[in-house]
Amino acid sequence: MSGLSHHEVVTLLLALAVLLGVARLLGEIALRFRQPAVLGELLAGVFLGPTVLGALAPGLQADLFPTQGHVPLALGALTTVAITLFLLVAGMEVDLSTIWREGRAAMTVGAMGVVVPWVLGFGCAYFAPRLMGAEEDADRLIFALFVATALSISALPVIAKTLMDLKLFRTDMGMVVIAAAIFNDLVGWIIFAMILAMIGGTAGFSISATIGLTLAFVLGMLTVGRWLIDRYLPWVQAHASWPGGVLGLALTGALLCAAFTEWIGVHAIFGSFIFGIALGDSRHLRERTRATLDQFISFIFAPLFFASIGLRVDFFSKFDPWLVMVVLAVATIGKVVGCGLGAKWSGFSDRQSLATGIAMNSRGAMEIILGSLALEAGLIRERMFVALVVMALVTSMVSGPLIRLCLKQRAARHFTDFLASKSGFRRLAATDRYAAIRELVEHGCRDRKIDPQLMTALVHAREEIAGTSLEHGVAIPHARSERLDQPMVVVGVSDAGIDWDSPDGEPTGVVVLIVTPRGEPELQLELLADVARTLHDAKRVELVRKTGSLTEFLACVKSDLRPRAEQQAHTPA
Repeated sequence: MSGLSHHEVVTLLLALAVLLGVARLLGEIALRFRQPAVLGELLAGVFLGPTVLGALAPGLQADLFPTQGHVPLALGALTTVAITLFLLVAGMEVDLSTIWREGRAAMTVGAMGVVVPWVLGFGCAYFAPRLMGAEEDADRLIFALFVATALSISALPVIAKTLMDLKLFRTDMGMVVIAAAIFNDLVGWIIFAMILAMIGGTAGFSISATIGLTLAFVLGMLTVGRWLIDRYLPWVQAHASWPGGVLGLALTGALLCAAFTEWIGVHAIFGSFIFGIALGDSRHLRERTRATLDQFISFIFAPLFFASIGLRVDFFSKFDPWLVMVVLAVATIGKVVGCGLGAKWSGFSDRQSLATGIAMNSRGAMEIILGSLALEAGLIRERMFVALVVMALVTSMVSGPLIRLCLKQRAARHFTDFLASKSGFRRLAATDRYAAIRELVEHGCRDRKIDPQLMTALVHAREEIAGTSLEHGVAIPHARSERLDQPMVVVGVSDAGIDWDSPDGEPTGVVVLIVTPRGEPELQLELLADVARTLHDAKRVELVRKTGSLTEFLACVKSDLRPRAEQQAHTPA
């Protein structure tokens, strides 16, 4: 086959740029609305694929994402590499020692979280295949095995993120849920690898040989492979540059294992996933190395894959409301009931048991990957694939709010949530603290029907009771008012610095004014604590003092300073 022509190179690069750019943009928007980034990345493909762009401008869509020639082959190869590397990162999240530490409770919840949805899914798909979306020519046994497996797998990254957002990650319940999700993922992917082997491929191995080789590979990588990686990883870190040495080892090992599992008749991502488990379990793998791999792959390669999914299917024409409801109901009932019972038998309260089941019901990216592979292998058709995608997104989106409701927990609030676009930031001209307070109050009241003099008097009165300055040049003047129904938060930055009688004697350069409704005293404490956590680092405060707009301020407080400092130090990983 000849190489790409000049026109095809241009088309491929343009398609990648548009796909990645729109995926990252919509992924960031999804995060702003406290939704998983995969939701926005998938929507990018829906907008750019036959569902939206193909319906509105079919010629443009066909020119940008052709379905014939070398371009779709090259794009398909890139997305295969992308998902293979993404499963490396997913595997690194699997901590085998967590399962053993949590002991009986984790194994009980994990086993029930596999068995109950597996049995329910298999039964529904085998005895009522048309109800579950099977096509007339589908192999009933293979289809039922796939549905059972698909409904058994949880999404460890989504579960971990949800628990961290709810501040439940380090609790007893959180650790049991994480350990159970690890068990679910490991067992589920092994079963799915067997199903792929059963449908046959181009490997040339018999089913029994493929299953035997798969089990031998898993056993070898999680024993001897883990030991070898743990033994020689320090040598790589000591003699190779950072992060190139460890990145090279990780990607080389993942691709080699992916090639092996593809060769024996199982999808390449399974080999990458198992290698990720072995690598991530090494005690010598530094957290910043892990973070570098995660950022490199999750923000570049993963969006390409998830966005490319929308290019394959017309989600509107293949959307079957009845099938979506059935799949969502069967998936939710099986996982919530199974994991909830396991948690109850392990001694959890009724509310904790229900919250455990809801947390384990998150599917997210892993379910979408599973459905995509099944669609590619011919196990399912577009209707079932769309139903699985919708189920995965819905269960991920509702898990956090439902857990809060179940545990009677309120969502965390941050001071940056209340910074108005026009009145949330100001460069201060004032030279003393009372003038600075007045300037910030007047700026914050510009778009509010509130008397700034009255609000200034409230903040001045609170300042007289006790100073509100912190260390490193930060002050948080605050008050409560019955005239507000939403907090007023304004950030002020001073070039020269203001004498605020700070505990360390340093002039104050960053002032965060907070006025909250009088009826919500806990809200004020929450926002004050959030400011203190966000601006506790002297380097961050110094960078904030150089910002000139609200956008620059938000970019500064949301950035991670640590990797940048570590790169400047050139220390080995």
